[in-house]
Amino acid sequence: MADAAEPRAGGVDRKAVEVAVGVLIQSDGRFLLTSRPTGKVYQGYWEFPGGKLEQGESVERALRRELREEIGIIAGTVHPWKVEMVDYPHALVRLNFCKVFDWTGELQMHEGQSFSWQNLPVTVQPILPGTIPVLQWFAQERGSSGLGALLHG
Repeated sequence: MADAAEPRAGGVDRKAVEVAVGVLIQSDGRFLLTSRPTGKVYQGYWEFPGGKLEQGESVERALRRELREEIGIIAGTVHPWKVEMVDYPHALVRLNFCKVFDWTGELQMHEGQSFSWQNLPVTVQPILPGTIPVLQWFAQERGSSGLGALLHG
């Protein structure tokens, strides 16, 4: 639970918000993190790009749309990976993580956010709580563990 001491908007019976998340990975293993734009909840926190599914939209379609709208790229093959529930004070979210190894276009931060190609341990901070599980999965895949393997400093 993110920020466990904070009250939950909508109470205990709130519905989960479906979110498609793109884990863009370069051939050298580095992955893309973007900062949350000004004016959004958790502004300035680092996360993987993506966004909410619209009515009737599949995870893949939402991810393709979000990557185009947010960072100006066209995703190649989308590989569904893992699903994680995160209970934030403002929303209960179901994060549908998908790996993307190929795309076309140059990165363009359409929402004024920053971007950084990272490896473990990541050097940008603060990290959005919903991003931490992905860093843990990367550490497991790459044979390292512990918080020190995830975050620098």
